Amino acid sequence: LAAAEFAVGAEGRDDVVLALPDVALRGPVVQVGPEAGFLGVKDLDGLGPVDQILRYQRMECTAPLLIRETVKVEKGGADYLHLDVMDGAFVPNISFGAPVIKSVRSKTNLVFDVHLMIENPLKYIDDFKKAGADIITFHIESSSPVGETVDKILGCGCKAGISIKPATPAEEVFPYLEKLSMVLVMTVEPGFGGQSFMHDQLPKIAELRQMIDERGLDCELEVD
Repeated sequence: LAAAEFAVGAEGRDDVVLALPDVALRGPVVQVGPEAGFLGVKDLDGLGPVDQILRYQRMECTAPLLIRETVKVEKGGADYLHLDVMDGAFVPNISFGAPVIKSVRSKTNLVFDVHLMIENPLKYIDDFKKAGADIITFHIESSSPVGETVDKILGCGCKAGISIKPATPAEEVFPYLEKLSMVLVMTVEPGFGGQSFMHDQLPKIAELRQMIDERGLDCELEVD
């Protein structure tokens, strides 16, 4: 496969997931890790081609560790650094915030794909822009007004993304697609590492892929 996501769980273990990058995957779906095992091979033909972008995701780590890991993955060919920001309110866990991201920005040319799992993202858009975010993705389920938050992200010069939890239908995102550079579909509940891939999210991914293509939009479809 041409894309992979490396997630670090709350317990500090590494789970390597080869599954469903920007567009829906065609071919094997494999998850490996200390407790993950093998999910099996699924025939997903017809959902779309495999994307070529490599993303590296960090959920929880210190600034020095993040800097070291970022340098490694950039040398290894990564294009994006997916940064999971958690506030302990929207999700139970706490990860890191804008100061840690800022400390890494000068060390890399990677695209910073900042995923805000926070209750009030609108309040902090400027902070993450100043910290060096290129893409700011927030949850449609947060308390911030969706349209206003999207406009705020675009107004500060970042690309805007919306993320949806497993229980949120794809059509919730449709009114905003024209303004988005990314839609992030959660195939696990946000905020925890080491979860199993939810296969029942595949129709949602396919629905979004179809809508993006039908409208001819330059919008990436990311799967976490």
